[in-house]
Amino acid sequence: MLTETRLLAVMLLCALQPGCYVIQAANGEMQVLDHRRPIPEVIADPATPPKLRATLSEVNAAREFASRELKLPDNKSYRTYSDVQRPYVVWNVVAAPEFSLVPKHWCFPVAGCVAYRGYFHQHAARSLAAELRSQGYDVVVEGVPAYSTLGRFADPVLNTMLPYGTTELAGIIFHELAHQLLYVPGDTSFNEAFATTVEDAGLERWLLSRGNRAALERYRAESAEDRAVLHVLERYRAELVRLYDSGQPAVAMRARKHAIFDELAAALRAREKQSGKPSVYDAWLDEGLNNAELAAIDTYYDCVPGFQRMLREDGGDLERFYTHVRALAKQPKTERDARVCSDSNGDQRSVEVR
Repeated sequence: MLTETRLLAVMLLCALQPGCYVIQAANGEMQVLDHRRPIPEVIADPATPPKLRATLSEVNAAREFASRELKLPDNKSYRTYSDVQRPYVVWNVVAAPEFSLVPKHWCFPVAGCVAYRGYFHQHAARSLAAELRSQGYDVVVEGVPAYSTLGRFADPVLNTMLPYGTTELAGIIFHELAHQLLYVPGDTSFNEAFATTVEDAGLERWLLSRGNRAALERYRAESAEDRAVLHVLERYRAELVRLYDSGQPAVAMRARKHAIFDELAAALRAREKQSGKPSVYDAWLDEGLNNAELAAIDTYYDCVPGFQRMLREDGGDLERFYTHVRALAKQPKTERDARVCSDSNGDQRSVEVR
């Protein structure tokens, strides 16, 4: 397990290598850890704004619920608060080839291969994005409110997590603790779909336990809208896959690609109008959709239905579900994908790690 002392050693060794990516990650993590304060201390501080005090009180309750009822790790994570004084803690860069929805992967110690590259400074993320675009990739830069160090450090609650509201904040904590419970190096789709499934199940139980029917109904309505949007995305994703597999000349394929993305943008705007509020993809629509955005969405949601099916098969028993997922995690990737990353027709939808 990597301790803070060893993290400093990594930084010193990496400093000898020009342009070392790891040093910015290590330095950024140390800054996050250095700003930590115990949540009870922040709540008791007279200088703490009342809204923050109330939010952190809810965080404490959700954190206890996570370990007690959801059987997630009972450790020091999310028992401290850290204000990093920026809107996102990291910015992830996702890239995909011009005619493919399979994202580029980067490989690192511990985490294995992942479909993104994260930076603690936005300018560094945008610099890499520009470089990748010059190489012909479709690219997106995403601000990220939270991440997990997989239990190697006591991850804090961050100020970047607070704007999402107490319901989403609880969901983020459940999601990140799920990563600490189970993580398969090199299989981003499996990891994110598992954590998303735990997050969704956890939020339902958390809101029911609080007797907050109004918040539960809002959450269910938002989840239903999310599923409707994902169906729209899946329909156009399938069109793009067929196009990219068609073998057409690049000029013709490029023209049809742009037309499909224009149609997708119009469909998403229509759903926004129907729902009466901007979707979570609003910023992407403003910038212009591309392969990288769809690849990023697939990473989080492609395998969720399979995990949800497993949880139903286990009668909603989370401990039994975790046991079965751990056993599945030990199987080869092809077997994992066949179990949870296939649609109702049994067609494989996972991405291959390169």
